Amino acid sequence: MSQNDCLHIDSTNVLPFVDRERIDEKAELARAVARQLERREGPGSDFLGWLDLPVAANGPELSRMEDLAEQAGQDSDVVVVIGIGGSYLGAEAALSALCDLTSGPEILFAGTHLSSPALSRMLRRVEGRDIRLVVISKSGTTLEPAAAFRLFRDLMVRRYGRENAARRITAVTDASRGALRSMSDEEGYETFVIPDDVGGRFSVLTPVGLLPLAIAGLDVRALLGGAAAMRERCAGADLWENPAHLYAAARSALYDEGYWVEVLSSFHADVGPLQEWWKQLFGESEGKEERGIFPASCRFTTDLHSLGQYLQDGRRELFETFLMVDGGQPDLVVPLDAAEPGGVDLDRDGLAYLVGRSLDDINTKAFEGTRNAHTDGGVPNLTITVPTLDERVIGSLFYFFEKAVAISGRMLGVNPFDQPGVEAYKKEMFRLLGKPGA
Repeated sequence: MSQNDCLHIDSTNVLPFVDRERIDEKAELARAVARQLERREGPGSDFLGWLDLPVAANGPELSRMEDLAEQAGQDSDVVVVIGIGGSYLGAEAALSALCDLTSGPEILFAGTHLSSPALSRMLRRVEGRDIRLVVISKSGTTLEPAAAFRLFRDLMVRRYGRENAARRITAVTDASRGALRSMSDEEGYETFVIPDDVGGRFSVLTPVGLLPLAIAGLDVRALLGGAAAMRERCAGADLWENPAHLYAAARSALYDEGYWVEVLSSFHADVGPLQEWWKQLFGESEGKEERGIFPASCRFTTDLHSLGQYLQDGRRELFETFLMVDGGQPDLVVPLDAAEPGGVDLDRDGLAYLVGRSLDDINTKAFEGTRNAHTDGGVPNLTITVPTLDERVIGSLFYFFEKAVAISGRMLGVNPFDQPGVEAYKKEMFRLLGKPGA
């Protein structure tokens, strides 16, 4: 796999469960849906701005984000990013995957829940440190981030005074409407715009994701470059050469055969938050009208010691997608168990047969063994492999999954770009809280 490809899909272990012809039959539907998306037609067509973000995002606003990132690096020890759902998951996913490449202030995420102990700990964590806030919300009234913003805004005003606090607060919000836009105009916060035609879970390549990543010191232009390369690759007509079409077609064929749960499994600890971003992207996009594939995730080998039994022998309604990373730390090897350096291996833990082998090699064999065992146990599976974790690769993964779920959702017969069910719990919660008009 060349660096230019960034991503490879192996569908070999789907074919024992679904004939290749069944997947081939999905090719024309995938192409038709892709053409519909490119023409901005069909359900949710008002929310297709994400399709062009890899190119469109390289404008003056990106330079302004980089300028703010430079300033934050000079005057801040920590930047608190306040948002929920699509307003933080993409940035958190990239920051975790690329943690070895960051160089800016520490990034903390708030507004992701209503847990008072966790918020209290975070407020204590920033005591005595120079901080900035980046608040991300289209409306400014979503309960979890709005409550966190009040708490941190109060801290900022008490610490810096109202005017100086305003210089340290940045809002990513609507261009002209909403409570956060009004507050930003009133207080003088610097602002960046969430495009009207991009939904929250597709917003990682807007300032929603790019600003926190730039502040962290990551190369957001390389990230956009990886997404742009994947955009070109996902425009091809050949099903087996177009990763987004192949992934969508394989998922659709498996769904037709009764596999309605997908587990995204990884053997790389740093991609855990990327799996969480994937779950929101696919769960909110496909779970409608009593249809859709339920997205779950496992972090191996850890979860092999908790969920492994179910995956191996439980109900056979699930399939698995492995997300694998080739690059690692090859110099981290199993040492001798010796009383003295260079001595005889005492083998008190039974690992003498692994001495000198890298953890990467051992982890790869754990993956291969798991994949073989799950296939033999009746679990269809795909493997998505990337060569390493850098900005370009992460950008390609973001775009690949977004394009795939757009096609997959349309193939299921739902609108992948709305989320009507999300409002149900809010209505009941606001009624119980006594919100006026609820």
